[in-house]
Amino acid sequence: MKDPTNPVCRTISTLLSRIGDKWTVLVVGTLGEGSKRFNELRREIPSVSQRMLTLTLRNLERDGLVSRTVTPTIPPRVDYELTELGHSLLEPITALSQWALGNIEAIHAAQAHFDAAHDEAQAA
Repeated sequence: MKDPTNPVCRTISTLLSRIGDKWTVLVVGTLGEGSKRFNELRREIPSVSQRMLTLTLRNLERDGLVSRTVTPTIPPRVDYELTELGHSLLEPITALSQWALGNIEAIHAAQAHFDAAHDEAQAA
């Protein structure tokens, strides 16, 4: 399973890359609160560009994590929401977010220690 040419390994690697993408984490977390329209997502994730949000939503829809519903009004209304599979992803993403928040001080301290040692070695 550690062979990068193995199709299963490639599939897992591709999926983990998508799930680990910062936009995916933010979109899934935001949609965990309920169905949203595209512009609502843009407002709630202000750092994402329209293009990146579109690509992220399309990929999440392709992977079966997000559903897209078009209501034929003028203009058309498009809503995005997590599927059952998407909701199952919300739990590990939330757990990772909580882990990051709970350990941020230790991580910052380790980074400062590493950077100081690295700077000291560069100066020598």
